[in-house]
Amino acid sequence: MPDRTLRGQAAIVGVADAASADGTLAGTVRRLQGQMIAEALDDAGLALGDVDGLFVNDSPGWAPSLELAEYLGIAPRCTDSTQTGGSSFEVHVEHAAAAIAAGLCDVAVTVYAATPRSDRARGGGYRSGQTVGATATAEWELPYGLRMPLGAYALAAARHMHAFGTTSEQLARVAVDARRWAAMNPRARLREPITVDDVLASPLQASPLRTLDCCLVTDGAGAVVLTSADRARDLRRPPVFVLGAGTCHTHAMISQMPDLTVTGATVSGAQAFAMAGLGPTDVDVVQLYDSFTITVALLLEDLGFCPKGEGGPFVAEGVLGPGGSLPANTTGGGLAYTHPGQFGIFLLVEAVRQLRGEGGDRQVEGAEVALAHGSGGVLSAMATVVLGTEATR
Repeated sequence: MPDRTLRGQAAIVGVADAASADGTLAGTVRRLQGQMIAEALDDAGLALGDVDGLFVNDSPGWAPSLELAEYLGIAPRCTDSTQTGGSSFEVHVEHAAAAIAAGLCDVAVTVYAATPRSDRARGGGYRSGQTVGATATAEWELPYGLRMPLGAYALAAARHMHAFGTTSEQLARVAVDARRWAAMNPRARLREPITVDDVLASPLQASPLRTLDCCLVTDGAGAVVLTSADRARDLRRPPVFVLGAGTCHTHAMISQMPDLTVTGATVSGAQAFAMAGLGPTDVDVVQLYDSFTITVALLLEDLGFCPKGEGGPFVAEGVLGPGGSLPANTTGGGLAYTHPGQFGIFLLVEAVRQLRGEGGDRQVEGAEVALAHGSGGVLSAMATVVLGTEATR
């Protein structure tokens, strides 16, 4: 069993995120990074001069943490540019909690910003299938017509359907419930209600996934501030303690995934729960990476919320939506709220707000334990964080 020495030693004390109903944000990526850090520090009641740990995975330039620190005018004594895609920020929380517990830093910040929707309008930005430079995917997968990243998830969905009888109707309910949450979020990109039939009638993108099975492409930004549990208790907001964390990556290319129906969340989730001394039944609200509807079903199984192969029937019951037994992705998630390319930072921000009782119309009553789980690459890199309102139990 993993060492529990990190349990409750660090806390998230400030959060901020930026998204809009039209999917665009004003300003450059660098400006948005600075804005998010300033807002998250203000949320915590801290100042930029307090920051001595900087965690950033993706940034203009060649050295993300170095160049961002220079822009901010700070000199961190702990720096981390770990890049695992959309799960990077959950990894950063794990690393920051360990650094704080070891005395390597006192106040840590992780931040993300991207503007793919605005970039596309300007004639640039991400295009499906785009690969920059010489990569293994470019050499071994794209020549066979695999549409990336969508095609990778379509392969996983097709395999899950073949192995377990999962249906498109079942997966569609994930998108339907995401819209139900988004309807209560004025900043969400897609707030109009949809039905299972609407999802099934949307254009096929990569069989068996359709347009409404897929995440958004929007601008977005966010930041999270952590410090020691002792210092956290004296700050502006109620602390949200890091109770457990775990990471596991199993492959880079989808063709090298050991089993298309099993992700590294089986390892990261088990480690996070063991460190926290908790289990799936203790979780009040979950924030799961929903790049595609199949992603949610796989993660629910691998994190232990339902048995392997039963993700389809589980989500089909509406358990993830408002009033359900497992409230999930309460912003509307990447399917309906925002998705600027790497959604993991927003999972943490919303988990914290739910535990602080700041969810407004979408608040989950009595939430004391939350799970935020990031998925990076093509189901490649998994990172789980368990958060709670109490450091000890």
